[in-house]
Amino acid sequence: MELHEQIEHALKDAMREKNEIKRDALRMLLTALKVKEKEIRRKPAEAEIQQTLTNLIKQRRDSAEQFRVGGREELAKKEEQEIIFLQVFLPEQLLPEELEKLVDEAIAESGASSPKEMGKVMKVLVPKTTGRADGKQVNELVRKKLGG
Repeated sequence: MELHEQIEHALKDAMREKNEIKRDALRMLLTALKVKEKEIRRKPAEAEIQQTLTNLIKQRRDSAEQFRVGGREELAKKEEQEIIFLQVFLPEQLLPEELEKLVDEAIAESGASSPKEMGKVMKVLVPKTTGRADGKQVNELVRKKLGG
């Protein structure tokens, strides 16, 4: 079953379970995918769906952080619950050791040796880590390895 069908199936399950948070998170995801489909004028590929998922999860994390700063803990918890429901559709996350190995390989492959060449490393690394590692975490690790 393809990813889009899995999401639709999960939405139906959430509606049957009367789980409002899960239902709302999945509806939001399907809406984002419809917007993406209109934008690119075709059905999104698995990688594009994963990228959309990653973006939505990042938005939820940022929102949760802002709600905490504003003293709205209940809304922050709702955002974090949505993250949990969305992460189910992403591929298995990389372990820190696996991510470090991929970063080392990307640095070697790109021949980068200074923080100024970080773009070269990211160009090699991003396709391998999309949906499997937090972009911010990848960025920080590359910066650290290049001495930035």
